[in-house]
Amino acid sequence: MKTLARRNWLMIRRWFAAAGLGAAALSVCLITKVGHDYASLSAPPRVGDLPLSVVVLDRNDRLLRAFTSQDDKWRLPVELPEIDPLYFRMLLAFEDKRFYEHGGFDALALARSALQSLRNGRIVSGGSTLTMQVARLLEEQPTKSLERKYEQLLRAVQLEAEFSKEDILRLYALRAPFGGNLEGVRAASLTWFGKEPGRLTPAEAALLVALPQSPEARRPDRFPEQARKARNRVLHRAAVAGVLGKEDAASAANEPVRTIRYAMPFLAPHESRQARADAPLLPVHRLTIDLELQRAIESLARRKSETMPSPVSLAILVADHQSGEILASVGAPNLLDTRRQGHVDMTRATRSPGSTLKPFIYGLAFEEGVGLPESFIEDRATNIGGYQPTNFDQSYQGTVTLREALQLSLNTPAVKLLEAVGPARLIARLKRAGANPVMEKGIAPGLAISLGGLGMTLRDLTQAYAAMARGGEPVALSVCRKDCEEGTAPVSSARVLSEKASWMVGDILSGLPQPQSAETHHVAYKTGTAYGYRDAWAVGYDGHHVVAIWSGRPDGTPVPGATGASVAVPILFEAFQILGPDRVPLPDGPAEAMSVAGQQVPEPLRFARLPQNRGTVRTGDTLQISYPPDGAELDLGFARDSSLEQSAQPLVVKFKGGAGPFSFLVNGRPLHTGQRERQLVWQPDTPGFADVTVLDANGNSAGITVLLR
Repeated sequence: MKTLARRNWLMIRRWFAAAGLGAAALSVCLITKVGHDYASLSAPPRVGDLPLSVVVLDRNDRLLRAFTSQDDKWRLPVELPEIDPLYFRMLLAFEDKRFYEHGGFDALALARSALQSLRNGRIVSGGSTLTMQVARLLEEQPTKSLERKYEQLLRAVQLEAEFSKEDILRLYALRAPFGGNLEGVRAASLTWFGKEPGRLTPAEAALLVALPQSPEARRPDRFPEQARKARNRVLHRAAVAGVLGKEDAASAANEPVRTIRYAMPFLAPHESRQARADAPLLPVHRLTIDLELQRAIESLARRKSETMPSPVSLAILVADHQSGEILASVGAPNLLDTRRQGHVDMTRATRSPGSTLKPFIYGLAFEEGVGLPESFIEDRATNIGGYQPTNFDQSYQGTVTLREALQLSLNTPAVKLLEAVGPARLIARLKRAGANPVMEKGIAPGLAISLGGLGMTLRDLTQAYAAMARGGEPVALSVCRKDCEEGTAPVSSARVLSEKASWMVGDILSGLPQPQSAETHHVAYKTGTAYGYRDAWAVGYDGHHVVAIWSGRPDGTPVPGATGASVAVPILFEAFQILGPDRVPLPDGPAEAMSVAGQQVPEPLRFARLPQNRGTVRTGDTLQISYPPDGAELDLGFARDSSLEQSAQPLVVKFKGGAGPFSFLVNGRPLHTGQRERQLVWQPDTPGFADVTVLDANGNSAGITVLLR
């Protein structure tokens, strides 16, 4: 018996030894396989590699518009500080209490899950950590099989080795599913709550925690009761974990679940589309648009368009002419309105500007000494080389001042003044402003451009009027804040108009009726109506903003009876009211302009000096300035050091021909009248451009512009 017992004991020992060796070998094989499988894992995707939605932000980084990602998901970029911390506290309390302690998997949670499953005969809890869930979301593979669960566990360990805990949380915040094509906390918050996730209520945070577990079955818009129950389980767990007080959790559990699905922000759609087209590889576009102002201006455009026949569209542009920033831009009342061709951005469409260019013609006339605001001009039927302009109402006003002619937008005086200053010069000045006037190919600019015989965009006009508002100094209007590209026309460093001429024009235009600010004279504006009622315009400015309105049909079909005054002006002043009830006053004019204002017009300028007044002189030769030549740069010795007192030699202007006595205008200001000597000696105060005009007794004139240094 003892021998048999001893033999059995030896057999048992051998069996245990063999089993131990087998287990050790199995462990080695298992460890080897795990190590091999881990080493075979591909590199995990970085946050920057995820296909995200392209977003367009306003001047304060608020969302204007988003585009779906390359895989057609609403997956908006978001940083952890942009999400309410309450969400993360509730997420970890519900999904992964030991998130900051484990290295990818939680052994205790996995063991608990296995025991619960064995006890209940079904899966009660998955035991997955938040990191394992991120691994599943990145792989986009189901994990119902043990093989997939094993791969997920390996990937989770890899993620923990490669990334920080904050990176893993951000990956979850970007990729967690929330129903339909919604992914990420930001997209979910905007869709289900209509707001950014920066400030969430306990009920909202709990719903965002609950949805990713079963995003389709718990969609609030389809299954609100299931969503409510899942949300309340999260609230209960948060209360048990001490994340929420019991009273706060109970109060949040009583809140109804919103069943509305909010639309993704869709502001400034045309500018957003253009920004993306200009820089298609840029993930974030930052614009100068002001979200609240944009929303209000778009609302104004929609409200006004509802009173118009359906083919008629509307465009509005609002800019800060001091900084050049475009604050609001509406290319059409509704991008998706096919009846009004809403997809067409009418701020960039080339149209006839009607009479909106007349202020620049008058400005050139003032600048070149053709006349002053109180100079007279004849508004009568005229024929200039076969061109016979007529006024809009087919009537004539007779003798009027230039001020009255511009305020009444009379056509004949504008054409006469353009003949005096030259169409090519008007085009050149508009280009200085950064505008891009469009002429028929091969056709030189003619007198018809004074009445809208060329093409301009709403942006062109806004840019030109911005220069006028700045005293003739051009400014580049831009909708790009930073890190974006924009195809804007270059702006010259030379003035569009002199400061004096710009102020005179603004003084005239601010004298027009002010529909919503009677007798304030704070808004200078001009209307325009294209031939055949095809385009209705109004452009205006105060001391800070410039606003431009266009209305018409995108296809160019006439809109009978629609004029700038009847259609565009009311919208213009409502837009100014949206900017604030108090207007920023227009600045005072320069000293040389103020000295002329209210003074009696010099006799030579009692009537505007038009080409027909410059016929053959009755005595002597044609009046000509012999020195200096037009456009010359003269070094008069102005001190170059601003700390030194400036002193310079006088400017000597010599001329010949004409009939004395002679009068002179320097920068539009009368000087030395009744002189018979054939030279002018003038002492300038400062360097810069100087316009000098000589007039003789017969009303003939000659002028030059020189740069004094």
